[in-house]
Amino acid sequence: VKINEKNSRRAMSKQDIKELIELFADASKRGKEANFDGIQLHMAHGYLFSQFLSPLFNQRRDEYGGDIESRAKFPVEVLKGIRKNVGPDFPVLAKLNCRDYHEKGLSLEESIQVGKFLEEAGLDAIELSGGLLINEDLNPSRKNITSEKDEAYFEEEAKIFKAEIDIPLMLVGGIRSYSVAKRIISENTADYVSMSRPLIREPNLIKRWHAGDHRKATCTSCNECFKAGYSQKVFCPIENRQNISN
Repeated sequence: VKINEKNSRRAMSKQDIKELIELFADASKRGKEANFDGIQLHMAHGYLFSQFLSPLFNQRRDEYGGDIESRAKFPVEVLKGIRKNVGPDFPVLAKLNCRDYHEKGLSLEESIQVGKFLEEAGLDAIELSGGLLINEDLNPSRKNITSEKDEAYFEEEAKIFKAEIDIPLMLVGGIRSYSVAKRIISENTADYVSMSRPLIREPNLIKRWHAGDHRKATCTSCNECFKAGYSQKVFCPIENRQNISN
């Protein structure tokens, strides 16, 4: 969907899609020239690529809608355009929903197919996430992660995904404990673990773990960092208040 000049919603035309593919490719070239280490395409959580992939959002009747191969056509074409611009050795990754956790959304089986399409098109690795921002409970950034059983909430999907693709798999989603991260790697559930909210509160968390202090991250998964982010400042309000009180 694209917003037109009158601020009303309309379906993207094929020309819109073609132009956007070119813009992504051009941006990737600038990123490489600026000496970035790599590029990650956000194909999860109900944003643009995710909406193309999800039957909940994608109601198109042309070659970009319908079955999963057609719904994946736009992300695959963007990836091919990027790969053409940055060459075969520049890292290009994608964040992908394992499923939308919505009755009309992307399924795990479809997501695995998308992973295979992207791998064939030259993707280097997948960061596996899940859920939509419109979901109340089963969204990408779940709250109140208080025990290890609550962590790594996409782990079971990752096990299935890992068996089906050959490129490296990264797992995100509620990882707070060193023991959980270590188990994910040792059991070959994923090749890497990914975290966000814990590192907002503790930027030196990995250094702490590496030094032998394996206490879990102090992040309480309250999501107050999202509110802070809306002010264009990325920080943990809880940690900030504690530092002020001390």
